[in-house]
Amino acid sequence: MAGNVNHDYHILEPDIWPLVGSISALTFTSGMVLSFYPDLFGTASSIVMWAGLAGLIATFFMWFKNIVVEAQQGDHTPVVQLHMRYGMILFIASEVMFFVGWFWSFFDFALFPTPLEVIGAGTAEQETINNFGVAGAQASLVPEGMEVLDPFSLPLLNTLILLCSGTTVTWAHHSLIHGDREGLKQGLWATIALGVLFSAIQAYEYAVAPFNFGQNTYSSAFYMATGFHGFHVIIGTIFLAVCLFRAYKGHFTPRQHFGFEAAAWYWHFVDVVWLFLFIAVYIWGGWGAPVH
Repeated sequence: MAGNVNHDYHILEPDIWPLVGSISALTFTSGMVLSFYPDLFGTASSIVMWAGLAGLIATFFMWFKNIVVEAQQGDHTPVVQLHMRYGMILFIASEVMFFVGWFWSFFDFALFPTPLEVIGAGTAEQETINNFGVAGAQASLVPEGMEVLDPFSLPLLNTLILLCSGTTVTWAHHSLIHGDREGLKQGLWATIALGVLFSAIQAYEYAVAPFNFGQNTYSSAFYMATGFHGFHVIIGTIFLAVCLFRAYKGHFTPRQHFGFEAAAWYWHFVDVVWLFLFIAVYIWGGWGAPVH
C-alpha cells in the first residue's frame, strides 16, 4: 500500500543523463574557450570541444527518448502536461529575448551610429555621421558602394515558404485533433519539406551574398540574426521529423500529444521571428542601398 500512487504528479526515477549533460556542457564550452588560443593548446581544444558536443548530443537523444517512453507509459497526466506547457512557454519566451538582443543591436547601429561603429565606412560616410548623427544612420548600416541582397527575390520567397509551412503544421495539428492520422503525416511531411527548402535557399543566399561576415556592422548584424534564425529552423525541422517518426510509430492521441504541440509552437515562433527579420533587416536595413 505504501507504494501506491495517490497524486497526479510524475516522480522521476534516478537518471545519469542530467549529470552527463552538465559535464558535457562544461567540456564543450571549455573547448570553445581553449580554441581562442590555438598557439597554446593546438588540436587539444578541438578534441575537448568535439567531445563535449558529442556528450551533449547523446544527452539530448537519451533524455528525450526517456520523455517519450514516459509519455507512452501514461506518466504524463493532465497536471504534468500543464506544467510541461508552462516550461515550453518559458523556453520560447527566453528564445524571444535572445532575438530581441540581436534586434536591439541592429537598431542601435542604425539609429545611434558613432564613427567607431562604422567599420568599413567610407570617408564621406564618416563625415556625414560626424556632422548629422542620426541623420547618417543609413550610411552607417550600409557603407558607401556596398551592395545588399534584393529583399523581394530569395528573401521574399523564403518568407512565403515559411508562411506556407505554418499552415501545413496547423493542418497536421487539426488532423491529429480530429483523429485523421493520414492528414497528420501528410501535414508533417509537407512542413518538413518546406523547412528543408527554406534552409537550402538560405544556404544558397549566403553563398551568393555580396558581403562577408565581419565586413561592417550591417554584415555582422545580418549574418548573426539570420544565421541564428536559420539554426532554429534546422532545430525545428529535426523536432518535426521526430514527431513524424513518432506518428508512424502510432504515438499521439487527440487528447495527449504535447510533444507535437510543443513542436508546432516552436515552428510558429520561428515563423514570426522571420517576419520581423524580413521587414527589419532585409527591407528597412538595406533601404536605399544598391541591390546585388
